[in-house]
Amino acid sequence: MPGRKRKERKVVLLLYAFVFLVLVLDQASKYVVLALLERGESVPVVSGLFHITLIHNTGAAFGMMKAHPRIFVVISILAVLFINYILIKKLSGLNPRERIALCLLLGGTLGNLADRIRLGYVTDFLDFRVWPVFNLADSFITAGAVLIAWSLLAGVRRSLA
Repeated sequence: MPGRKRKERKVVLLLYAFVFLVLVLDQASKYVVLALLERGESVPVVSGLFHITLIHNTGAAFGMMKAHPRIFVVISILAVLFINYILIKKLSGLNPRERIALCLLLGGTLGNLADRIRLGYVTDFLDFRVWPVFNLADSFITAGAVLIAWSLLAGVRRSLA
């Protein structure tokens, strides 16, 4: 069993390295946008299709429920704790797709949580003009949720409980 525990520890370290990469990509992108743009400023990348538009979002994903910003800090902290629990305690029951999904969810949640705690809002800047402005953390969270749904629908997910 000691060899198995060591292998699981290596897997957990690799997964958290991936979470850290997701977090760094999110925070670095936000740092650059905050350094270069003023709130509300928009720079066309592909005019009429894709712009970089700096928005300060106090609500949930895509600007929903802006009137209750503190609740999202609590929800995010609970999500971080729950995802960490699953990654550490239920690792052997997760397939690779689920592990990646949870890392994307965790990294994205940490990215937006860092903004909420540090700035009081989430920095959004990806503007496709047909969808609310969002950021890389939102994209990572969405990708993680899609991967979890894929596992559920494909019937490859084992019980997490």
